[in-house]
Amino acid sequence: QEQTFLKPPACCSSRYGLALLSSFGFFVVYSLRVNLSVAMVDMLNNTHQSDTNHSSSVCPAHANPARPKHNHTASVYDWDSKTQGWILGSFFYGYILTQIPGGYLSGRFGPKWLMGFGILGTVVFTLLTPVAADLGASYLIAVRVLEGIGEGVTFPAMYTMWAAWAPPLERSRLLTISYIGAHLGTVISLPLSGEICFYLDWTYVFYVFGAVGLVWFFLWSFLVFDSPNTHPRISERERLYITTSLKNELSTSAGYIPWRAILTSMPLWAIVVAHFSYNWTFYTLLTLLPTYMNDVLGFSIQQNGMLSALPYIGCAVLAVLSGQLADYLRETCLYPTVVVRKSFSIVGMIGPAVFLLAAGFIGCNYTLAVTFLTISSALGGVSASGFNINHLDIAPSYAGILLGITNTFATIPGMVGPVIARELTKQNTIEEWQTVFYIAAAINLFGAAFYTLFGRGTVQPWAVHTSFSHGD
Repeated sequence: QEQTFLKPPACCSSRYGLALLSSFGFFVVYSLRVNLSVAMVDMLNNTHQSDTNHSSSVCPAHANPARPKHNHTASVYDWDSKTQGWILGSFFYGYILTQIPGGYLSGRFGPKWLMGFGILGTVVFTLLTPVAADLGASYLIAVRVLEGIGEGVTFPAMYTMWAAWAPPLERSRLLTISYIGAHLGTVISLPLSGEICFYLDWTYVFYVFGAVGLVWFFLWSFLVFDSPNTHPRISERERLYITTSLKNELSTSAGYIPWRAILTSMPLWAIVVAHFSYNWTFYTLLTLLPTYMNDVLGFSIQQNGMLSALPYIGCAVLAVLSGQLADYLRETCLYPTVVVRKSFSIVGMIGPAVFLLAAGFIGCNYTLAVTFLTISSALGGVSASGFNINHLDIAPSYAGILLGITNTFATIPGMVGPVIARELTKQNTIEEWQTVFYIAAAINLFGAAFYTLFGRGTVQPWAVHTSFSHGD
């Protein structure tokens, strides 16, 4: 094989540099997305609930460390649980709008600046969050919607970027490094937000993470380029390796998009269903885990952030390990891509369902509750090398648009899940939360079954053949 001797080392290479910087980008994106879940616990005026609060925490409350006095400077608000549900879900209403346009625009104008300005926009609105909250819930909701619009382009843009940068056999590795940033953003910002709320006040949560976002934008602007051919500092050997490995996969007529073939493609719908199902569990936990820890298990905000982060630490570790394993199985053991994608998806969807259900049935056993929720999320990380990368297998040329389509559907759980869960858990009993976990598990099982039946691992005919019909 002529490619083996061409393969440039990973260390200090431009493609791995891109993986690390995009990972930092997703870190910013996710820390800005989840910090509100923790800050929310502190933004509410709990004085008038202090007597009901102890009865509402189903399990006996844990001893909370005494809070320093200087952190009651920030405003608190009287929002009912319905308003809270809307505030937490509002982000996704903006996020869903820019998924498909994001895939299209990054193909037209290049992914670098689309991703850069998308995240920069989110950063700016994050810095405005405390002002918006003071003006009222509707202003806060508007700011969150605008943040969602900015973040909506990030995944489709990054997929378009990877279509030009990721050699097929390094795909799982590069993409899992890239997306681990999302998990790390969750992992670090949950406990850190808890600490910031504890020692300063909740407004600083938005200022600190906003500042980190500005640093990222600066680095991204100077160090990243749309393709290996436009990168001024890439080694010739690496440029050749990437372009040669991709030359059979990319359609040359980028202007033409076979919408009909895309929308009627069964392998694509298999990814849609899997993505939707997986995200239902992911988003329900992401937005409501701090609430569950607080209201049912009785953990304080400072313990809360740390414990809410554990599931995502597990998820991040397994995502990266599974990426290495997936490419090893494809490259060295020569397993068909489709077998690898389906096996990883099954583990990454049925595993979480089982442990999520278990978490609902152990009552006030804190250790087991946290352990099961952690294992549930961690196993979800395995699916990162399953259906999650499958877009690049079936249509690399249109990966950004495909991701836009699947992510549009996969955002619906973020909008609906938390609202439904809040409606179901009005009394905050363990039984009510069991229902929430049941629903999530059932949706996961269905998604895994559907993907196993209809998923594919090779480039689809409609993603290649167009290049010949245009005579180039």
